[in-house]
Amino acid sequence: MVPYRGRLALRIARVALALLCLAWYARAADERFASILAVLAAYAVYAIGALFEAKFDSAIRAGVALIADALFFGFWNWLIAAGWLAWPGAGWPATLLCGYLLASAAVLHDLKRVLAAGGAAVLLALSFAPRGEMALEWVALGAAGVALPAALLKRYLDRRLSHTLRHNVIIRSQAQGAREAERQRIAADFHDGPLQSFISFQMRLEIIRKLLGRDIEAARQELTQLQELCKTQVSDLRSFVRSMRPPDEGVSLPASLSRMVDQFQRDTGIQTSFASHNQIHDPAETEVSLELLQIVRETLHNVQKHSGATRMALSLGMRDHTIEIRAEDNGAGFPFSGSFSLEELELLRLGPASIKRRVRMLNGEMQIDSRPGQGATLEIRIPV
Repeated sequence: MVPYRGRLALRIARVALALLCLAWYARAADERFASILAVLAAYAVYAIGALFEAKFDSAIRAGVALIADALFFGFWNWLIAAGWLAWPGAGWPATLLCGYLLASAAVLHDLKRVLAAGGAAVLLALSFAPRGEMALEWVALGAAGVALPAALLKRYLDRRLSHTLRHNVIIRSQAQGAREAERQRIAADFHDGPLQSFISFQMRLEIIRKLLGRDIEAARQELTQLQELCKTQVSDLRSFVRSMRPPDEGVSLPASLSRMVDQFQRDTGIQTSFASHNQIHDPAETEVSLELLQIVRETLHNVQKHSGATRMALSLGMRDHTIEIRAEDNGAGFPFSGSFSLEELELLRLGPASIKRRVRMLNGEMQIDSRPGQGATLEIRIPV
């Protein structure tokens, strides 16, 4: 769709051409005929009136305007051929009308209408050209030759724009889905983590209140246990808040993972090692790095929350333009036993849903080797 200012500029050019032709005939004709003046004046009035309808343009109005411009171009050529315009240079308005006709067709209309307008311009120029003069025919052919590639380019750009708009709609839909999934994950983590700690804290306070009137020593022991629970709760809250923070900008992927592992070890007391193998190149797209960091963050959170592990090893490597992440712990493992790929995990509805979704979104591969009571190993491969 051509912007309003572009359509308004074309209408102003039409008004200028209509007034030019009207003035030219009034000055150059040997005999003035009221009918001819009426036609020229009517076209000028139409051109002026169209200025006020530029905001309300439609395909039907654009088609009517194209027919009117073509008819006026033919009418002016007929005046020249019939000898009503004996003044020298009468072909210049015809040349300008031809250029305007094909320019407006190329800008406002599709390829079929451009071909129709070009063919009509050439046919009218051939039909009404004075004998021995071929200037207008060449002008019409040249203008048609320029309008046709312009129309093809416009159609190509329109298709590209339409494809881009559809792609943007899909991306926005996917982004909305990802945000909704992330909100659900945060809500679930908060419910299973900090919220449960608060509920337990409230229950312990109620127990202490009842014991204060019966057994002071038992109340003192409960209070000591409550203090330990508070320490655990503070650690859980810190881990939860840290998992919501974005990664540091300008820091490489191995460095970000190393910081994340160090912080995880300090917060949880789980002995954790990190190793980076080969030469690691950060993904060209920042979103891929962010997703990888979030995958590792969720893996660490799951180890702390569910596995009961005392040791964990995390490694990062790169081979054949593929980033490989491996996480192994000595905890309780998953509720299932064996080795499963991403497709098998999704088919059986096993494994961490959020991590599976992120790996699938990155067109990656995932393998889980679960050994109940002995630990688990998670391997992820992401092409970059």
